[in-house]
Amino acid sequence: MRPARTIQSDASAHAIDGRQRRSARSREAIVRALLGLVGGGVLQPTAQQVAEAAGVGIRSVFRHFADMDSLFAEMAARVQAETLPILRADPVAGSLDRRARALVDHRGDFFERIAPYKRSSNLQRWRSEFLRERHGVLVRALRSDLLRWLPELRFAPADLVDALDLALSFEAWDRLRTDQRLGRDRARDVLLRTLLTLVSGLSRKDADVRVDPQGRPTAG
Repeated sequence: MRPARTIQSDASAHAIDGRQRRSARSREAIVRALLGLVGGGVLQPTAQQVAEAAGVGIRSVFRHFADMDSLFAEMAARVQAETLPILRADPVAGSLDRRARALVDHRGDFFERIAPYKRSSNLQRWRSEFLRERHGVLVRALRSDLLRWLPELRFAPADLVDALDLALSFEAWDRLRTDQRLGRDRARDVLLRTLLTLVSGLSRKDADVRVDPQGRPTAG
């Protein structure tokens, strides 16, 4: 027979494990509730709205998160971790025109995926150093992605690269979709026209660069 103290110790450890699992489930429910609310268009949900959507008390929200800023930071980190690999997918190979068209499609898909969460984070960014840092990560990733898809830009004037970086930014896409109320296809057409107009200024030598699926220039 096992000593009573050992049995009590095992029971205590089991109870602690149970509480930890319930706590983890509660925390996950809170984060998922925020993701669901924001994804549904509620860009600045209150703690009460999050608690109700998660099926927990409002005290549980603040047991897991010091404040709403911390909860929004968790949302931003999770969305970025899930979506940046999509952004970093290998570019298509081919001519500048073919890659430009595919890039605009790729950006449109990516921006639509992150749109509600990015809008929400933008509303909170002014007061959150973490969200400002996450925004910087995205800005740098978008520019790096642009140069992978269009490597000839490495030899282009800096102001042309900056213009393309701006034209293919989330802010430009959101302006078209939200402020100008354009449909997704129309917004895509606007970006494509802008991109093709800007790259038309590249020299013929640069415009004839071909790339492999990893975005590396190839001969011929």
